[in-house]
Amino acid sequence: MQTYGAQRRLGLVGGKAPPLHHFLMAQVVHLRAVKNTSVCGVFLGCSCCSTVDETLENVARGLASRIKKEKSHWAAGRVGDIDFIGSTKTRGKFVRVRGDTDPVLIYQMLTEEWGLAPPHLVVSLVGGDELSQMKPWLRDILRKGLVKAAQSTGAWILTNGLRFGITKHLGQAVRDHSLASTSSKVRVVAIGIAPWNMIHNREALLSAKVDEPAVYKPQDLPHGSVYSMDSHHSHFVLVEEDPNRPGATSEMRVKLLKHISLQRTGYGGTGSFEIPVLCLLVHGEPRVLKRIYKGIGNSTPWLILAGSGGVADILVTLMNGGCWDTGSVHELLLDTFPNAHHSTDISNWVKLEAQDFLDELKLAVAWNRVDIAKSDIFNGDVEWKACDLEEVMMDALINDKPDFVRLFVDNGVNLGEFLTYGRLQELYWSVSEKSLLHNLLLKKYEEKQLLLGTSRTPGPPGHHSSEQGDRKSRFTLYEVAKVLKDFLHDSCKGFYQKTPTEKSAKGRLFHNQKNLAELEERCEHPWRDLFLWAVLQNRQQMANYFWAMGPEAVAAALAGCKILKEMARLESEAESARSMKEAKYEQFALDVFGECYSNSEDRAYALLVRRTHCWSKSTVLNLATEADAKSFFAHDGVQSCRDTECVHVSLCCVTLSCVFLSDEELGNQNSREQFVELDSLDTEKALLLTDDDPLDSPAGGPAAQSYASVWWRFLFRRWRRFWSAAVTVFLGNVIMYFAFLCLFTYVLLLDFRPPPPFGPGAPEIMLYFWVFTLVLEELRQSFFTDEEMNILKKFKLYVEDNWNKCDMVAILLFVVGVSCRMVDGTYEAGRTVLAIDFMVFTLRLIHIFAIHKQLGPKIIIVERMMKDVFFFLFFLSVWLIAYGVATQALLHPNDPRIDWVFRRALYRPYLHIFGQIPLEEIDEEIIMGLRPPCPNVYANWLVILLLVIFLLVTNVLLLNLLIAMFSYTFQVVQGNTDIFWKFQRYNLIVEYHSRPALAPPFIIINHLSQLLLSLVKRPESKQEHLERELPAGLDQRLITWETVQKENYLAKLERQHWESNQYSLSVYFNTRLVHFDYDKIFIKACLLSRVQSLLRIVGGFKDQEKRLAATEAQVRYCGEVLSWMAECFAQSTLKCGKDAPKAPMSLAGSKASGASNDAPQSQPEKEAKQEGTEARPGHPGYGANKKFPYIDE
Repeated sequence: MQTYGAQRRLGLVGGKAPPLHHFLMAQVVHLRAVKNTSVCGVFLGCSCCSTVDETLENVARGLASRIKKEKSHWAAGRVGDIDFIGSTKTRGKFVRVRGDTDPVLIYQMLTEEWGLAPPHLVVSLVGGDELSQMKPWLRDILRKGLVKAAQSTGAWILTNGLRFGITKHLGQAVRDHSLASTSSKVRVVAIGIAPWNMIHNREALLSAKVDEPAVYKPQDLPHGSVYSMDSHHSHFVLVEEDPNRPGATSEMRVKLLKHISLQRTGYGGTGSFEIPVLCLLVHGEPRVLKRIYKGIGNSTPWLILAGSGGVADILVTLMNGGCWDTGSVHELLLDTFPNAHHSTDISNWVKLEAQDFLDELKLAVAWNRVDIAKSDIFNGDVEWKACDLEEVMMDALINDKPDFVRLFVDNGVNLGEFLTYGRLQELYWSVSEKSLLHNLLLKKYEEKQLLLGTSRTPGPPGHHSSEQGDRKSRFTLYEVAKVLKDFLHDSCKGFYQKTPTEKSAKGRLFHNQKNLAELEERCEHPWRDLFLWAVLQNRQQMANYFWAMGPEAVAAALAGCKILKEMARLESEAESARSMKEAKYEQFALDVFGECYSNSEDRAYALLVRRTHCWSKSTVLNLATEADAKSFFAHDGVQSCRDTECVHVSLCCVTLSCVFLSDEELGNQNSREQFVELDSLDTEKALLLTDDDPLDSPAGGPAAQSYASVWWRFLFRRWRRFWSAAVTVFLGNVIMYFAFLCLFTYVLLLDFRPPPPFGPGAPEIMLYFWVFTLVLEELRQSFFTDEEMNILKKFKLYVEDNWNKCDMVAILLFVVGVSCRMVDGTYEAGRTVLAIDFMVFTLRLIHIFAIHKQLGPKIIIVERMMKDVFFFLFFLSVWLIAYGVATQALLHPNDPRIDWVFRRALYRPYLHIFGQIPLEEIDEEIIMGLRPPCPNVYANWLVILLLVIFLLVTNVLLLNLLIAMFSYTFQVVQGNTDIFWKFQRYNLIVEYHSRPALAPPFIIINHLSQLLLSLVKRPESKQEHLERELPAGLDQRLITWETVQKENYLAKLERQHWESNQYSLSVYFNTRLVHFDYDKIFIKACLLSRVQSLLRIVGGFKDQEKRLAATEAQVRYCGEVLSWMAECFAQSTLKCGKDAPKAPMSLAGSKASGASNDAPQSQPEKEAKQEGTEARPGHPGYGANKKFPYIDE
């Protein structure tokens, strides 16, 4: 790409040019040729020219002493390790050298002493220290281009290693890629080479000893003379510069790069090729030009990032223009760096410029012209501050302009500082009064007013225009939290409150409102709050942007899916409901999780069961269950949760290696535990797949524990885990349920004794105890759950399950049957009720078959067909009642037997459907001959007609309608068999995972143990397998890894979109070319037909010319004849002195042929002719010499 600015950003980020890491990898092969030739040119989004190092000069001044293998050779504070403390705990290495140190020693320190593998590429980052605010496209280049190229090629990245400017953002990109990497062999090596006098708190490094690392806390310092070291760099070379000789660090970096470029490396062995060295110029001040000039002499290749500003854009402009005169260069410098030639305060000047452009920006937002804002306002001329954009940011959010929101975020708006609870409340105030969200908020507001007893206003808030301001003040975040509570339940518990919700009085509103966060307080999760705000208003484009930028993408997508499903059910407008149903958040969650699962199965499993921070400790599985995301549960990664339990049981030896630590590790654990926690992938895997932290030792330290005690404790955990696994619990319950049915069958058939005192027998008493344990388990499932809600809501949640309803009916029938069975008068009724109850218990067995892949979906088919049968019976009952009552009235009028009336009116018409037709009652001959006469035979013919119509409608119409409904239901379920079965299996796994290990009747042991534990207030030691609280470091690593996978997914979507557009364009142009060929053929055919028609026209013109010539001769002849006749008349004689004019040749021939056909002339006419021809010979007739201009011409 030849230009910079917006087009440059589109070229690099939008996919029109190959990514930077592809370009770097492609150029590595040619670097040696570039080093020997001086070539200048622009490649894609960057400019590459043979030049030497610039920011390189910050790179290498490294060893103060000769490197020897004895560490004692180095003095304290000269070389050692650094433990960075703060939000993240990392460890690095540093060495302090003089400015004249040989670069050979530095390279030996890096490769031999510190164990770095020789690089296959060295990229030196030059410039960018002036960039206080990072442009989004430049940040993407660092993340997706430079760091990814370094990771894939085994490259070193050389920077100044200080926590400011572009180096800080590069360090963050290195951290993200390192955390997201699932391979211990692939790592990004970022080496910082910085002057010693620019290090903030360098006294902490002087305390470093050979075996004791220095503790250093990095800080974000303002622009000045000293800066903190960046904690995301792994190695540091600190150069002690001579005050009389500044710039020694830059010279050290140049020398080090030169030395590295002379080394040889290769995958197949040493000496394969020289190490390529590349300098990347980003922005840059005018002083960089001198370094670039020095670099050209060393033939070091340079990659100039066009569009980054500063010297980089000046060089690209000069190379593109081909004009290098002094005037042009000076003019470009003045335009690019005006502050270097003016003494005014640049901060005040920039503030004035920003205020001047603010009105234009407001107009652009009002007109929704984001293109004007990008090209004319955010073109790099004005440095915008976050405070300047707050007002227009609110306008863009309220007026649903996601393009402007994205633009403002890209140009300095920090949502963490921008979004406060007060601004969030203002956003909810701006909700349209016609929207569903406003109605929901109004409903919650009215409920609050009724609960408070202060609802005095007759109309809704905002009913009168004078109450507009009052209306806004009434809606608070309390109503918003209540609306979210209806949609997400416990997943939004504690939203918009100061502290997490604690146990308080049920229904106490004052306590909740007192817990509301202060309006001036910043939102803890701004991206989540804005995402929920956009989803609740069905602004999907803006919600998609907030989802893409926020953390915990899978959980957020499932939460959005749940909210939109509920709102689609409540929405009255068909168009809004349709757009809500067509939202793709479930697909987003599925695709992002699929990306995570393809990268690392262990981390994907941990992602499912970890308790989220943004969603009130809910897991992804809980949110997916709330959203009824069947497609998400059908994913192989979610289904592997079931298999992971078996893996846990079978991986005893693997986890045992994580439990036992060697003596050396036990001795060093206390000093290095917090820093090696996440360095090993084996340690991470153990943390993810085991119940306890392998690095956490019991009281007294691991050394105090004998290996025998650890072994027995390990076996006990494995044994307990085996019996509490969902698979084991399910198999135990199935076996014991079959035993229960066998016992019930034996009691009903063989041992159902009379009432007391003769009965019941021992088997029947055992049956009663068994059912009692079942009742206890149902009570535990309904009322003694972990959810913090009232009993009524727990019971309502319990009843929502159809199988729980079946259990309630079975237990109720059993209680009624046993009660009747104990009394002599109702003994048989008790037997009848228990027999029916046995049928219910047996039908309950169908739930077990849900685990089967073939039978599980059939259960869903039967369940849905039952609903179809219900609607079918409604139509059928109409015809049954109509036909049955009519036939009863016609055939058996005035029948006093009520039971027979109902039998004939309802039961017999139902039997008619299956072919049982009583002809003896409606056929008159049969009635008269065989049986007593019918009470009324008057209208038996009408009964036959009604029977025909009834059978036609029921047997032909309604039954075929039912078959069609069954077929449709079967096709719908059968087409998604795998999804329905996996979703059903997951629900079954979750159900049995929450159950005690023992099955009824032995389950009473678990119930008693839980009761005793609750009495002594001891929490249960069992850790939930489907809900894990990960360590802080591992949890942050998992969040970063998920964010990187989401970015990869979004990059794939963008690339697919770009490729689809390219394909559409290619198809369009190919179609246009084919049409163009057809057009050419058509044009040729048209031209040929035109030529032929022209030829025919030209031929017709020749015929017309001949005809005109003949006509002209005839007209001339006629004129001469007339003049002759006129002269004859003038002489009053028929004779003239000249001969008659001769006819033209054409006329003569025609006259000759005509004369031969005429009759012979008479004699007088011949004589007259002869006289006329002989008279006055030689005398010209009158008008013989007269000209006829029109005829002649």
